[in-house]
Amino acid sequence: MLATAVPPIAGVKKPSKRPAWDLKGQLCDLNAELKRCREKSQTLDQENQQLREQLKEAQQQAKDLGTERSTLEGELARVRTQAEQGQQQLGNLSAHVLELEERLGTQEGLVQVLQKEQLELQEERRGLTTRLEEQERRLQASEAALSSSQAKVASLQQEATTQAALLAERGDRLHGLEMERRRLHNQLQELKGNIRVFCRVRPVLEGESTPSPGFLLFPPGPGGPTDPPTRLSLARSDDRRATLSGAPAPTTRHDFSFDRVFPPGSRQDEVFEEISMLVQSALDGYPVCIFAYGQTGSGKTFTMEGGPGGDPQLEGLIPRALRHLFSVAQELNGQGWTYSFVASYVEIYNETVRDLLATGTRKGPGGECEIRRAGPGSEELTITNARYVPVSCEKEVETLLHLARQNRAVARTAQNERSSRSHSVFQLQISGEHAARGLQCIAPLNLVDLAGSERLDPGLALGPGERDRLRETQAINSSLSTLGLVIMALSNKESYVPYRNSKLTYLLQNSLGGSAKMLMFVNISPLEENVSESLNSLRFASKVNQCVIGTAQANKK
Repeated sequence: MLATAVPPIAGVKKPSKRPAWDLKGQLCDLNAELKRCREKSQTLDQENQQLREQLKEAQQQAKDLGTERSTLEGELARVRTQAEQGQQQLGNLSAHVLELEERLGTQEGLVQVLQKEQLELQEERRGLTTRLEEQERRLQASEAALSSSQAKVASLQQEATTQAALLAERGDRLHGLEMERRRLHNQLQELKGNIRVFCRVRPVLEGESTPSPGFLLFPPGPGGPTDPPTRLSLARSDDRRATLSGAPAPTTRHDFSFDRVFPPGSRQDEVFEEISMLVQSALDGYPVCIFAYGQTGSGKTFTMEGGPGGDPQLEGLIPRALRHLFSVAQELNGQGWTYSFVASYVEIYNETVRDLLATGTRKGPGGECEIRRAGPGSEELTITNARYVPVSCEKEVETLLHLARQNRAVARTAQNERSSRSHSVFQLQISGEHAARGLQCIAPLNLVDLAGSERLDPGLALGPGERDRLRETQAINSSLSTLGLVIMALSNKESYVPYRNSKLTYLLQNSLGGSAKMLMFVNISPLEENVSESLNSLRFASKVNQCVIGTAQANKK
């Protein structure tokens, strides 16, 4: 530390000036002064010593302060550098803060959206919680119901096992009953006769003359007036005897008996009801053949195909038979039977077979068909170039019948303005299978609309084109005669049956023999002017009705 000024010694008064003579006093004063000086010197030495020490300490402090100053200056420089860096960082941080503030604004908006969504989700969560609680309540109820149902299922399974065994037993019984039904059904058909003949008289049409009373009579059936008629009585005058004697021509009655007679007022459904059991036999595996025989205009085509206009009441045997077969096949499906049906429709015109279902280029002369064996050693017959169409519903059958009507050969004769001049043969091949029992049955159903049976003279008209009509009539009568001969040969069990004498009988041979069932409709006109042709038709039908063919056998595998 720096030395401070020494204050004057307190209490010492400066001696007054002595006189010059007073040397002793002056000496005393000088000694006192010396003493004071010495004390003062001593004090000053002490102070000097203290000041030196203080100087030394001050110098040390100055040195320390210099060192500290250098340190502080370095620290200051470092702090200034750090401050500059801090300023730069502060600028960066300020920019980052601005960026963060901008992002914060965005995030705040997003937070608001999320908060709104959160509120919505919370509301939805409350709703879901409520639903969950409801579902849990329902689940508990369902679990309780499930437990109850499981108990019931176990009981039902046990019952189902019992029922399955019972069902199998009943299935066996049902199959046995179905087989017994088929056997009894066949016995019933055999009792009625494997060859049956029905007679149908068409009504008088508009514009035709009404026959005289008693011309056609229908005596009651065997059981009385309520029984369907089976007899027909026709009156005919003998004009030759009237000419010779001059008296009125006597009337001769001709009585005929058939399996069933349908008077003019009979409806189509009545006619089909009578043959429905026979159609059923085809489904059971027995070949069935149904003919419509008679002169032109006697109602054969109407009986087989029905009337025009699509009136359901006028439907013929073909559409009704197929509807019946489809329905029964559907019922038998529940018993394990599956059926398939394949239809064909041909005509035999002048001993030439033509496909009535032909379309496009297959029509015309190039579409002629031939009857051939299905294969070497096979008894099954097939028709080359003919269409075989699978059918499964009535609509498909209607389409085929419409096409066949358009293709069938028709011509004008003296008997009928629009006369069918060919035999039409509708064949339905029925195949049934019971896969579980390994059973099969295959049988054809033949529905045949024969050509007009009139003799040569009534149908002969003069004109340039009548030679063709004459050949047609000869071919028709020849094939009908062969049909009669075949039936007679089968009835007499002859070793040779002339199937090949006619394309018609050759085609139908597998449906005419002892393994088949046959029915013939003889259609006659109610007009007196056609009495000669009616008698010929009735006589032919009577001969057929007298024939008996052996027991039918089902085609089963």
